[in-house]
Amino acid sequence: MRPSLRFLRLPVPRLLVLVAALAGARTGDAQAGRDWPIHSNERPKPPVVDPGPGALPVPPPGDAVVLFDGRDLSKWVHGNGDPARWIVRDGSFEVRPGTGDLQTRDGFGDAQLHVEWMTPDPPRGTGQDRGNSGVFLMGRYEVQVLDSYGNETYADGQAAAQYGQFPPLVNASRPPGVWQSYDIIFRGPRFDAAGRLLRPATVTVLHNGVLVQDHVTLTGPTGHYARPPYEAHPERLPIRLQDHAHPVRFRNIWLRELR
Repeated sequence: MRPSLRFLRLPVPRLLVLVAALAGARTGDAQAGRDWPIHSNERPKPPVVDPGPGALPVPPPGDAVVLFDGRDLSKWVHGNGDPARWIVRDGSFEVRPGTGDLQTRDGFGDAQLHVEWMTPDPPRGTGQDRGNSGVFLMGRYEVQVLDSYGNETYADGQAAAQYGQFPPLVNASRPPGVWQSYDIIFRGPRFDAAGRLLRPATVTVLHNGVLVQDHVTLTGPTGHYARPPYEAHPERLPIRLQDHAHPVRFRNIWLRELR
């Protein structure tokens, strides 16, 4: 029997290789439970876990592609190709509501992705209308960003959820105004020449160093009140950050390609 990683706190990123090696313990099936309706408020909420103080920022490894180093958004554009118009200040950048999502200039496939983020303080709004953004792998598979510190919402939409599919195993959120981190191990889907699915996408996520998505298998792209099926797409696509009209901040974004 393989050791469980479900509640293991790991120093990041040095032990992410261990997480990847052991992630074959497919707890994603148990995590899904029965077939809950999407965004059901009846779905059990993950237990709250204090992630501890952490040690951020986490410096990128030597083989990482640095997507934001605190200085400029030269590696990011809006969806139409326009230069990024989000606000860069104090070594981070902030959503400029109404300007639209950002995406990387380059496309990426299988990867280990590190993202640090902070929701506004003082908090405003409730539920999904509070510190909302998202990290979209390949532009279509979302790890939800949300102020989930003392903020009730549907389980599959809180921070670190695979939006609309898998709630996090635990709620490891820090308070608004405090930097948080995601470490994501993503394996994208594969399709044959005819567009048939050969391998679904899988995701492992550590939120503030706590394992919250344990090698879950995605049913397809994530969506709001929708679980669309897979559609064939390239093996490398941009990473997207969501403009959800909230001034969420990001910093220290780096990626290691998994070949």
